[in-house]
Amino acid sequence: MHIHFISIGGSAMHNLALALHEKGYIISGSDDEIFEPSRSRLAERGLLPEKEGWFPEKLNNGIDAVILGMHARAGNPELEKARELGIRIFSYPEYLYEHAVDKKRVVIGGSHGKTTITAMVLHVLKHCGIDADFMVGAKLHGFDVMVKLTDEAPVMVFEGDEYLTSALDRRPKFHVYRPHTALLSGIAWDHINVFPTWESYLEEFDKFVALIEPGGSLVFCSEDAEVVRLAEKHKSGLRIAGYGLPQYVIERGITYLVDGNIKIPLKVFGRHNLVNIEGARMLCRELGVSSENFYEAIGSFPGAANRLELVAEGDSSAFFKDFAHSPSKLRATVEAVSEQFPQRRLVACIELHTFSSLNGDFLEHYRGTLDCADMPLVYFNPNTIRLKKLPELRADDVKKAFGNENIKVFTDSEKLAGELMSVDWTDKNLLMMSSGNFNNMPMGVVISKVAGISRLS
Repeated sequence: MHIHFISIGGSAMHNLALALHEKGYIISGSDDEIFEPSRSRLAERGLLPEKEGWFPEKLNNGIDAVILGMHARAGNPELEKARELGIRIFSYPEYLYEHAVDKKRVVIGGSHGKTTITAMVLHVLKHCGIDADFMVGAKLHGFDVMVKLTDEAPVMVFEGDEYLTSALDRRPKFHVYRPHTALLSGIAWDHINVFPTWESYLEEFDKFVALIEPGGSLVFCSEDAEVVRLAEKHKSGLRIAGYGLPQYVIERGITYLVDGNIKIPLKVFGRHNLVNIEGARMLCRELGVSSENFYEAIGSFPGAANRLELVAEGDSSAFFKDFAHSPSKLRATVEAVSEQFPQRRLVACIELHTFSSLNGDFLEHYRGTLDCADMPLVYFNPNTIRLKKLPELRADDVKKAFGNENIKVFTDSEKLAGELMSVDWTDKNLLMMSSGNFNNMPMGVVISKVAGISRLS
């Protein structure tokens, strides 16, 4: 089987290419820009294109299928050549669905928590020796790949992203997978460049629940009113089960789940992660995992990469990074670190990087999200705003939107780095949150110079 990837360098696309290469498929591909770590990972397997660009001459009748990535646009010369030759063309989600069409499909959706819950489920299944294919949107501890495709596994677990399937297919990705079992973690408006109103965003989750296979099941967060409403609306013909915050205690900086007389120490913390754990437990129950086996496994779960990830620590300080960028994720992450370390002051910094977060009309949704931080910082790059063709943002606009006069706003990453290096880090934690990279600020160098933090990972 020969598969050609148009836009092979994307995070998801190159992982799928590696997974199919592992299965013994012949893989070719093109892209007009390929960054790390995709470049090195493709090169290691001999899959890195010789030159960047689009080369329709690569397409011929010996190719069995073409997979089209999000980066490819209408009119792409390789896409046009594939159509001319009559080669089957799939989007990334469509190809995954084709692979899993005869498997039990489990899809984890929601505006927040889906990567972490997917990671928890996969961690538990692996611990219990249950074979499952999967697709997840982040590198997971204990897993070499973000996509696993086999002929043998009876189950496939998908992280259900609500963003668009491809540049040519305006369906959200999670509409393609048609789950037998689904989880919905919560709904908080995001991606306003695609879903310009709350109603249009909510409608896609409504459709997602409606696409669960007849006789299937929905596990849902009972703490989210909109999710509860959707579960009630679609419960006819489905098995539904709600979940919420489990019992827990925090002792000497460690969070314990409490199950009767048993306390299970965790490597992760935060109210949102505890709710995620309960959702993962109930989803695993649908896959035949007992609560006893789940608790035995979840204690060793190390967290998902870039999700409240401990980067460095000292005797009285720690540095965490998180992918948090939407208001709900930001609030949950800041509150989690604040609750876990009440004896330490919290320095929390968010980079406004996404289209939504840099939109002045949407910015009001961030009100109060940094209020649990003792030293709240906000950074944005004016050049990013120009590239996204958005109106100019002013520091005063940001402070007003967040509703916190203590916020310091930075538009220069070097000045932000200087601010961090000037802090006395005794009895303080640092939390850096972004889906970007703070304009390539050398985080390792900055943190290594921060007094009190002695070990970097």
